[in-house]
Amino acid sequence: MKKHALLDVIRGGDCTVLGYGVSNRPLVEWLISHGAGSVTVRDGKSLSDMEASGDKAKLETLGVTLICGEDYLKGIAGDIIFRTPGIRPDLPDIRTAVEAGAVLSSEMELFLALTEARVMAISGSDGKTTTTTLTSLILTESCKRRGAGKVYLGGNIGTPLLSLVEEMTPDDFAVVELSSFQLMSMGTGAPVTRGAITNVTPNHLNWHTDMAEYIAAKTNLLYGETSPEIAVLNGRDENTRRIGQALSYPTVWFTGACDLPKGYLPDTLHMSRGDSAVYEREGQIMIVTPAEEGTVELPVLDVSRIRIPGRHNIENFMTAIGLCCTSVGGCQPYAIPADVAAVADTFTGVPHRLELVREIPREGGAVRFYNSSIDSSPTRSLAALSAMAEMNRREGRKAPIVICGGQDKHVPFDPLAKGLCAMASAVILTGEARGQILDALNACPDYDPEALPVTVIPDYREAMETTCRSAAGGDTVLLSPACTSFDAFKNFAERGEVFREIVKDLE
Repeated sequence: MKKHALLDVIRGGDCTVLGYGVSNRPLVEWLISHGAGSVTVRDGKSLSDMEASGDKAKLETLGVTLICGEDYLKGIAGDIIFRTPGIRPDLPDIRTAVEAGAVLSSEMELFLALTEARVMAISGSDGKTTTTTLTSLILTESCKRRGAGKVYLGGNIGTPLLSLVEEMTPDDFAVVELSSFQLMSMGTGAPVTRGAITNVTPNHLNWHTDMAEYIAAKTNLLYGETSPEIAVLNGRDENTRRIGQALSYPTVWFTGACDLPKGYLPDTLHMSRGDSAVYEREGQIMIVTPAEEGTVELPVLDVSRIRIPGRHNIENFMTAIGLCCTSVGGCQPYAIPADVAAVADTFTGVPHRLELVREIPREGGAVRFYNSSIDSSPTRSLAALSAMAEMNRREGRKAPIVICGGQDKHVPFDPLAKGLCAMASAVILTGEARGQILDALNACPDYDPEALPVTVIPDYREAMETTCRSAAGGDTVLLSPACTSFDAFKNFAERGEVFREIVKDLE
């Protein structure tokens, strides 16, 4: 829905907000300050919980009607409904309200409709938070160099942007991470300036009905009422290849394959629509564009300057470079190689992503503790394991001890089992999915119990404490759960903080 049409529904209208969490708290205040006729908040938490948190009193002060408890969705009505990302848009009560004429939206959809900033949007199964952060940092360097514009970072990365929308100008950038939960209800597409999908692998299948629905949600990023200038897609991922082949506008294809030959162009590249490629050659990340005779190559970044480990992080840089530095289809680049280099020289990673928490000197070599609590899927854990194995091999250290487990997302653990057999020295299994991961290990042809000892400790905190306290000289302990945190923690950040606390308390 277009900007003015959405505002027309809100002004004087009956607005319902489903879920009173991080993104919807500022939304409620924004709706009131922008002329909503009435605002009702519906939340699944009990009345006593809402009272204990102070939310009930705050909403009453704002003049908001509160409906909470198990039946919070019953009888939804009104002119416009804003759902929190975790609530499926096709629940029966919501569907009934929409059929009766209600408009279904969300805080992020409202922001995208209203902002005048150029929107750089990133989604994907893995790497989207790091890529979103890198994109924002590169564009910040560009704005500082040019003395114009400001960069706003938010979305699924944790910062709602709606309350800032009115200060944004066409010179600014809004860099947003978008999840499949946010994208799922954007049936007419997300209105973004440039969009990237890092990859699409099985994920969140405990929430999405199947893989087809998950892919369709991701695809919404690239189909708006006005097409993006550029799409940036993974040339080695089967699903993003298929998505890109159907686009009508320029696509930038990146590939993490090492040391590709001069002039390489992926087979997915369409010269007629102005595609280009980003890849590594002779230790340099290159942007390669087809020309009448051969190709034009632009060296952007020496890979050795990247301070965060792993091939997956080189791919994250490539995605950000594709968004910021390419000029395809007549579009001008928003940043130059010097902006990228400035970020590479200083960026040491996002918290809870292969984060070195502590190194403790011990006889036989220092013990290192890495927090990668963000690894909430097997593919994330495989990427972390690969990066850790490469780093340890280069430094002559033994393979890591890996803590895995948590809440299952109905994603197969077979690839994880194979990766653990190849790249771990020991495994500690915990959380709800511990038995499923153990079953996958037992079924793996590469599994040798003597070569890869596995310990099962059901309680998550006990598993972390036992592992950390028993680590010996030269060990590396890696928290890489391959599962969500909701069986024992509020979110992955709380899980990572508990690990940090345990490590910092070690003597």
